[in-house]
Amino acid sequence: MLRALVPTALERSPGLVAAYDIEIRAAAPDLRPMVPARREGIEARIPEAERILVPAPRRTLRIANGIAEFVAGCLRECLPGPRTLAADNVHQADPTDRELLRVLTRRVGDLTLALGSTRPPPQVAGWVEVTAGPGEADERLDLHPGDRADRYIASDGADDDPAAYEAYLALPDGERARRHDRRAAELTADPECARGFALGALPYHLEHGGDRDAALGALWAAVDHCVLEGFLDAVAELGERGLALAAPGTDLWWRFTQRTATALAGLGRRDRALELWDQARRVSEDPAVHAAAAYGTAMLDARHPDPRRRDLGRATGWINEAIAISTLLPDRRERAFKLGFDRNGRALIELRQGRVEAALSLVESALDLARRELPPDAHPVHRMVLLANRAQLLARMGRTTEALGDFDRAIAIDPTFPDHYLDRGNLLFELGRADDAVADYETAMRMSPPLPEAYYNRAEVRLAAGDLERARTDLDHVLELDPGHLDAYVNRAGVLQMLGEHEAARRDVAAGLALDPGSAHLRGVLGQLEAAAGRFAEARVAYDAALTADPLLASAWANRAVLRYETGDAAGAVADLTRAIELGRPGADDAALYFNRGTALMDLGRPDEAGLDFRRAHALAPDDPDIRLALERHERPDERGGTEAPRDGRGAADGPVALPLDG
Repeated sequence: MLRALVPTALERSPGLVAAYDIEIRAAAPDLRPMVPARREGIEARIPEAERILVPAPRRTLRIANGIAEFVAGCLRECLPGPRTLAADNVHQADPTDRELLRVLTRRVGDLTLALGSTRPPPQVAGWVEVTAGPGEADERLDLHPGDRADRYIASDGADDDPAAYEAYLALPDGERARRHDRRAAELTADPECARGFALGALPYHLEHGGDRDAALGALWAAVDHCVLEGFLDAVAELGERGLALAAPGTDLWWRFTQRTATALAGLGRRDRALELWDQARRVSEDPAVHAAAAYGTAMLDARHPDPRRRDLGRATGWINEAIAISTLLPDRRERAFKLGFDRNGRALIELRQGRVEAALSLVESALDLARRELPPDAHPVHRMVLLANRAQLLARMGRTTEALGDFDRAIAIDPTFPDHYLDRGNLLFELGRADDAVADYETAMRMSPPLPEAYYNRAEVRLAAGDLERARTDLDHVLELDPGHLDAYVNRAGVLQMLGEHEAARRDVAAGLALDPGSAHLRGVLGQLEAAAGRFAEARVAYDAALTADPLLASAWANRAVLRYETGDAAGAVADLTRAIELGRPGADDAALYFNRGTALMDLGRPDEAGLDFRRAHALAPDDPDIRLALERHERPDERGGTEAPRDGRGAADGPVALPLDG
């Protein structure tokens, strides 16, 4: 698809190609000579041994969204009019291709997708069963078996004719290998053409040919590219194929093992990853292999996505083994790098056990090793990761100036790496520097394929500033990029509720609960919606469910308090507000909590306690007219004829107010 579009786009809209250089160069490496790298990260320019970053599985979604936007731009600027993309055998497609088809279906309105399959592929709508046409079938009947076999090989294994496949299988082993070698030679005769087949057809033919070393070289080149670009499903498949050919214990066997196990772990296929680490321990006597296998095994426990299934004690045992072995490595530079790498892993385990200072000490020791033992220009990515990790730890400890300095240094090493802009932006937002935070989020947007997290974070800044409409726009875009982004449903539902668009908010609640039926935040929004509709019993059920799911959710306590007050349970409202205040963070929201509790306390005939709450609320929000009026009435009760707050016709100054859901 990109081969068909990019040359035309370069002629008619070169800026469009430049805007999506990362996505095009990742998915179609043969187009790289005509698509210069505008945002190339440092990983692409350093030796293989120093490339330690493995992109998260979600990177493929970013690339798919970028390709979809490029296709939409081409149809708008270069090839106007409706177009159709046909894809056959979708049920056999790589997971990354199926992901792209889903994104194209969702995001490119001028494109019709004709998806052929003998069975419906998961999560791809619009498929149709496709069979050979009569003319094609008749043509195949006239072919000699040898010609059918050649046709199958020339199709790079994609011919659907069963007779052709049977003729291929009937070839003697040596003859079949010779024909695969011949096809591989055809593909590599033109270097530009060879790049186009480097990830699929070329490794396939060499694997089935007679030159094992050539096959291993092609498979490794494909694995290396796919690791760099984050195509982890492809890494897992290609890596297993490489392991089937590589001699156990060789350097290439180990490189396949390490890359494949790491990719499998990232994809959640933990059992197979552990098998590969165990196999490495059984086959190799190399201490560096054992150190890396111990590290990889430790991370399977430490990084388990379900915190309840992490075994941090076992992870500590494995990472200590890695550290012990790395300490004994004879080469000074290798020892400094691997020991620092392992200590950084140990820091993650310490952090997840709540020992922030111990984690910081480990990261600083790794940085010190790099400073003392490595050449100044060696392992820049390792140094960048350590600086960013130290920044995160310093921020947790309240040492924000030092944290910002480390983020600055990490970004200076690779200004194209988007994640560190997100992290620095989050810290700037916490420090009240909203404009600087937004600047970092927008830089991350420019440096990356479409990045849902950057738009989500900018939405939070806008929401905090009360800019509901622009926050909603950002959240709309997050969900366009990633319909599975649970937190975006939570926050957009809250925004829609505040904007009075209750039915739209309900749709977001339903969509979010389909992703996570136990979401406390969504149950809390549902409670607000039910209360606004006057369905108080249903609202109470929703709030109770939210607090069962997360007893520490301050907003659910606060909003249930509003409901209890409005249904005549002032004492219950006081209890819930007291709990919300205990859980809350000092800030403007606490002013509403104290104001609401003071109002309920007045109803209960406890004016002294109410006065304390009104004064606390006024201290937190001295410009709030409702709080000021309540305090004045409390301090001068004779002016309103009594000390009891009015119960009927209650306005914002006279009763508890619903609080927006804190995201």
